[in-house]
Amino acid sequence: MKQMQWLNEPDQWRIDGDSLEMGVTGKTDFWRKTHYGFTVDDGPFGYCILGGEFEVSVQLTGKYRTRYDQMGIMIRINEQIWIKSGIEYVDGVQNVSAVVTHGHSDWSVITLDSAPESIWIKAVRRLEAIEVSYSFDGSDYKMMRLCYFPDNCAVMVGMMGASPDGDGFNARFDHFRIVHLPDQRRLDWLES
Repeated sequence: MKQMQWLNEPDQWRIDGDSLEMGVTGKTDFWRKTHYGFTVDDGPFGYCILGGEFEVSVQLTGKYRTRYDQMGIMIRINEQIWIKSGIEYVDGVQNVSAVVTHGHSDWSVITLDSAPESIWIKAVRRLEAIEVSYSFDGSDYKMMRLCYFPDNCAVMVGMMGASPDGDGFNARFDHFRIVHLPDQRRLDWLES
């Protein structure tokens, strides 16, 4: 992970080939104000910094245990402007989830009919927008969210986890890739 940095580094993590295994820290989250009235910014987030237009994707496999256990990708400018998207476990059910934050967080979910072992998440940043999609096989993606996000600035892009109500869980991120658009240069920074 030559280019990776941590915000809130977890106690346990390791790289195995192109996989990141993380012991998601318990009692952590990313959220700002809306509905719940609190602000937290203490979940583990491994990231690199880049600018321009890009596509980021990753395969998510989690051993979810407690309500609100979550893992996915995050695109972040600072503690007030960010997006996280992935799986969030609520009342025993996996949901594809996206939280978009511009001072206040919002939350959208798609409840899954089954509990897949893994799911793929992809986000594409073009101009002032980010499109988030999910897939069960890594090739057939369905769009779940299109939202505003400031352009012309560098962002932190990477993998996040949180366990607001629990004591943490084991998360595995496979095949994390960032592709710059439109020139298609690929960044593979999960390398041994």
